[in-house]
Amino acid sequence: MAILSDARVLYHLLLSPVRGDTHAARLESFYGGQAESYDGFRQRLLQGRAEMVQSLDLAEGAVWVDLGGGTAQNLEYAGERVARLARVYTVDLSPSLLDVARRRAADRGWHNVSVVEGDATTFTPDEGQADLVTFSYSLTMIPDWFAALENALRILRPGGRLGVVDFHVSRKYPDDGRVRHGWPARTLWPAWFALDNVFLSPDHLPWLCRHLQCEVCQERRARVPYVPFVRVPWYIFVGRRG
Repeated sequence: MAILSDARVLYHLLLSPVRGDTHAARLESFYGGQAESYDGFRQRLLQGRAEMVQSLDLAEGAVWVDLGGGTAQNLEYAGERVARLARVYTVDLSPSLLDVARRRAADRGWHNVSVVEGDATTFTPDEGQADLVTFSYSLTMIPDWFAALENALRILRPGGRLGVVDFHVSRKYPDDGRVRHGWPARTLWPAWFALDNVFLSPDHLPWLCRHLQCEVCQERRARVPYVPFVRVPWYIFVGRRG
């Protein structure tokens, strides 16, 4: 069964054409046929999500907005801490992924979780502001990532935290203390991911470091399922809005 699920995901990753005239339509074209198998495969590819969520201060009564939250898998990493929050918003543009999120929330009894079909560049929680905003392997899939991050800062209260975990590549000459990736990584990984409308950028991490007070910043590499000896670069960032 696991092999069949992986085969379904790999087909959509490698062979199925992505169609649609809008970003939302292209997302649904990409995820619609693999939503039910999404979490199992991605848990091996999308590293660092649990670490990012577990590093957040999920204080009692807080509001958490997960932009591009998909199937609400991130809430699993928060465990029992979900229940202490006033409200959690899982926001995404893919109805198929959100269907999985709604079933997950119902199965777990998460009555404080709102699953919202919405745009990360414009979404505002009902409370007006959030204590936590996160992007988990979603920032690279948002065409106007500047607008998404600006919106995150807009809805984040002063002193709130912004957490991001995602793939990336470094600049040719990164800032002091940052990892430098060689030419093959900086060239091949963006080209490979772009086939699925995932756009790795050398500018995400520098932008985050300049606009927030950095609390966590780690750069690592992850294995790619079924592709031996290959490691894709990714990072975790948690920063505080001043």
